[in-house]
Amino acid sequence: MKRLALLLLFTLPLFSNAQDLDSLVMTNGDLIVGEIKSMDRGVVEIETDYSDSNFKIEWSGIQKMFCHTNFLISLSDGRRYNGHITSTTPETFHIISDEDGTVDVTPNDIVYLKSVNQSFLSKLSANIDLGYSYTKANNLSQLNLGTFLGYTSNRWSATLTGTSLRSTQDNSDDIARNEGNLTGNYFLPHDFYFTASAGYLTNTEQSINLRLIFSGGFGKYIIHTNTAYWGFSTGASYLNETFSPVTDETTGQSTTADPRSSAEWYLGTEVNLFDTGDLSFFTGAKGYRSLSNEDRWRADVNANIKYDLPLDFYIKMGYNMNYDSKPAEAGKEVDFQYTFGFGWEL
Repeated sequence: MKRLALLLLFTLPLFSNAQDLDSLVMTNGDLIVGEIKSMDRGVVEIETDYSDSNFKIEWSGIQKMFCHTNFLISLSDGRRYNGHITSTTPETFHIISDEDGTVDVTPNDIVYLKSVNQSFLSKLSANIDLGYSYTKANNLSQLNLGTFLGYTSNRWSATLTGTSLRSTQDNSDDIARNEGNLTGNYFLPHDFYFTASAGYLTNTEQSINLRLIFSGGFGKYIIHTNTAYWGFSTGASYLNETFSPVTDETTGQSTTADPRSSAEWYLGTEVNLFDTGDLSFFTGAKGYRSLSNEDRWRADVNANIKYDLPLDFYIKMGYNMNYDSKPAEAGKEVDFQYTFGFGWEL
């Protein structure tokens, strides 16, 4: 009798833990048991007891799933839920939510999962990358740094991004460029959203001492699947700029452009493609038309290609371009940079 009691004492916790795990049945018949951490860009990350690192599985390779984990769930039509997922057939997944009951969807309807509890940290994501290059011919040295911090809840999200570049070479002025943006989105039905942002830019190449920009508007995802998304946004912005002194090479005299403040209208778009194995591609562009000076146009473009490595490391190539039809220094309408970095993501 004592042996039976001891056996129950040690085995009951095992059954209790097993009931809290998630089970995935793959299209090839394999069964994977663990805790699903996320599904983003068509890739599921699951933690298991029998592996030192998390498994990454293609979402399209899952036939059935039985989950006890609570998720933030985003669908391709813009609906968002808090709940867990079960399925009885490969064609239908059941989202079980305390607020909305049971909702039946197809696997392709689900574009994002994030395991959550009530803690703030469970809803965070972050990455950081660093790059350095050196060219002996002209003693060119370049250092670049990129950071990202994101928070996602059921109804809204916030991101904080930053980039920094330093470049030096013989017989040329040093170049320094720093940029940061804080963006918040509030999600609406049918993949619409409100958006607001605040950002800054310093750029010695275009003699920008400090550019501050505050924007507000709305947007919509035209394509929003677990393989790609494409969206547009539009709204109004307020721009405030101060400039660095510019030296005339002929006379040697320095002049500084007057500070500028203006209201603008903007139109932006973003494309993200990630159904390419370990590769993902992102590009974003915004065009600005000044409302107080109709002759002035501005554009900001950025693009990157990221290749995922084991243990959440990655390598990334990036491109940034700033265009200003009325720059502080004549002939400096366009500035662009290419970067290469090695990073890690949370």
